[in-house]
Amino acid sequence: MHDPHQQFFDQLAQEWDFTFTAEDLERLSHIVDKLEVAEGMEILDIGCGTGILFDLLRRKVGTGGSVTGVDFSLEMAEKAHRNFPFPNVNVVDADALSLPFADSTFDLVIAFASFPHFADQQRAVDEAHRILKSGAPFYIIHLESSRELTDIHRRVGGAVANDELPDESRLREMFEHSKFVDLTIEDHPGLYLARAASSK
Repeated sequence: MHDPHQQFFDQLAQEWDFTFTAEDLERLSHIVDKLEVAEGMEILDIGCGTGILFDLLRRKVGTGGSVTGVDFSLEMAEKAHRNFPFPNVNVVDADALSLPFADSTFDLVIAFASFPHFADQQRAVDEAHRILKSGAPFYIIHLESSRELTDIHRRVGGAVANDELPDESRLREMFEHSKFVDLTIEDHPGLYLARAASSK
């Protein structure tokens, strides 16, 4: 049977780009500017959707780096591939809970607008740690606070009605379990941004 989350996002794929306003994209640009993205980096975007972050990231890593997106919705992954047919952008139809990459492959991992939808959030954090190089950061980013996000998902209903970000104490437990260090969390109206560094 088709996973209800996959089905939900498959059905949204063609319209997903239109859910982000020009103001959202401008805010995202400012957020990405503050991340530790440098030329030549290998970046992974887990739950990449249609690739909203790809253009911002690929320009920063340049031809010497790459941006890889993974999404468990085949429709989202295919749309992302069509949207960004660039040599330094790769898209893989895969689940954040079982990433098809070798240990210590990436310099930075981002989960933008995706973390609440992971069926096993602890396992997703474990996988992010596994594929990150030592000292490399993992970011969880939303353009809403955790409370705003919960309200949105409840209004939307269906497969995502109960999808939430973990509270701060639970997120700290998750990251400590996965051997991340230096977790910081910003959570206020209009922004949720958590960052931690991998320790090997």
